Amino acid sequence: MRHVVIVSLCACACLCGAFAAFADTPADPAPSTDTTSTPVLDHAHVQRLIDRYRRATWHWQRVMLHPVTLTLADPPPDPLERVRAWRRKSVAVQEIALHPPHLRAWTCIHHYEGAWTDAGAPYYGGLQMDLGFQHTYGQALLVRKGTANNWSPLEQMWVAERALNDGRGFWPWPNTARYCGLL
Repeated sequence: MRHVVIVSLCACACLCGAFAAFADTPADPAPSTDTTSTPVLDHAHVQRLIDRYRRATWHWQRVMLHPVTLTLADPPPDPLERVRAWRRKSVAVQEIALHPPHLRAWTCIHHYEGAWTDAGAPYYGGLQMDLGFQHTYGQALLVRKGTANNWSPLEQMWVAERALNDGRGFWPWPNTARYCGLL
């Protein structure tokens, strides 16, 4: 039991870094001011922020196989409020992505398999996925980022979730799943 707790803590520390790319995004855009001290919104800056939040939202929705939110249901008329609305949506989707349904199982399997960045063919990443598995369950990531060793730990787990939900269960990892009490 103590071993599983340590593995889970290590996994949480590793997973927290998965969203580091989005951490440098300011909570609200800083409006520029003119000579009268009235805030003037820089349209290009606001649009860049909206695009950044939308891309982050869409990425995780696609990874989790959730429907992609192309537009907000009731977009606020104020550009600054639209940025905040997309930020809220992005944070909510990322919060879901941080908690794959079988997080503990994937962390345990990872402990016995390999490093998240393991590039040793024929198996790649922390869950040791072969190219056929990656092509079947993570084709978009494979095309965009290369093999699983280039994916974040969360992306690897969500691809494994697809296989699990597709009926494969934990059988792609027969030995390690047994070690973890999953088979």
